[in-house]
Amino acid sequence: MAGIIPKRKMKGVDFCGCRTNYFIIRSDLGCYMRSSDFKQGSDLSILALHPACQHGDHYFGDYDWFYIIKGDDYRRVTDLSEDTDSSVYTLHPNSRGGDHYLAAFGWFYIIFQEKGTYRRTADLSYDSRSEEFLLHPNCRDGLYYWGLPDHYYFLKPASKWGVEYYKGTNFNEDKRTGVYSVHPDVLNFLPGGLSITNGPAFGRWENIKTASNDSPTPVTWQRKVTKKVGYNKEKMSQMTHNWKIAASTTVSSGDLTGLIAKCQFSFSAEYGGSSVNTEKENWNEETMVEEQLSFELKPNERLYLWQYQLGLGSEPVLFCKDLKITDQPNPPTEVPLPPV
Repeated sequence: MAGIIPKRKMKGVDFCGCRTNYFIIRSDLGCYMRSSDFKQGSDLSILALHPACQHGDHYFGDYDWFYIIKGDDYRRVTDLSEDTDSSVYTLHPNSRGGDHYLAAFGWFYIIFQEKGTYRRTADLSYDSRSEEFLLHPNCRDGLYYWGLPDHYYFLKPASKWGVEYYKGTNFNEDKRTGVYSVHPDVLNFLPGGLSITNGPAFGRWENIKTASNDSPTPVTWQRKVTKKVGYNKEKMSQMTHNWKIAASTTVSSGDLTGLIAKCQFSFSAEYGGSSVNTEKENWNEETMVEEQLSFELKPNERLYLWQYQLGLGSEPVLFCKDLKITDQPNPPTEVPLPPV
């Protein structure tokens, strides 16, 4: 099964908890998702991420604050959309270099996955009352970690049961109090999530027209060929029908899913992508376009017109503008889009 891209491979993407809500930060898209329940997909809102709060190395929160780490410093704010009440502090050397950060139970936690340990401290700048513990083996493979006041959570790699997240109270003893499936509407916002809800990305040549000359003499073949060009916004927007997109965001529902689809196509096959760059393709809503073609067909010659399409699962969602003509019934083998 294709998987969610882990935090270590997606700078500016993270999970965090604050007060009673869960958050998914997509700094690469300039926005974040807020939800009261990832299992039910409840109260899904998309909000703009303030420029000062973008491109962080880590994001986490406690009951009052959001924290954004960049390098050896961290920024503390009360609102990620407004950068409200912002202050910047320096991380204590012992608080640097973590793979994941979260806050819960009145403590800050720093996960060191490579070492199999975690650090608990009362203050990130002074390393107050800090201790280091072994990370239980069952808590080591999280893709993302976050906390709320009385629990920690971590997202597990996709399995035969789909994508699940664990809820617990002690990383050292693996005191888990629940395992929950992630709602599809939440998965669609995650890097790699579209491949789980819709199927992995594909790129293929589709034969849209065949020209043939069955006579013993050359003929001029002249036709108007109609083709789809652009992006199926209607299909993709169905994935966001439960998202409430705030007026402060700079993109509509269709445009946002377009950005998410672009990312999905750019990912490797390991994460359900096609490893192609689609920036130069037409991402406007798909339209029917006529193209006048004229060429000479030799006696008993047959030519095939192909269009390259990208899709998810089994359904194409992006129709590339260029056509290719071959004299073979088998589709071309080259990929017309630049690699990532």
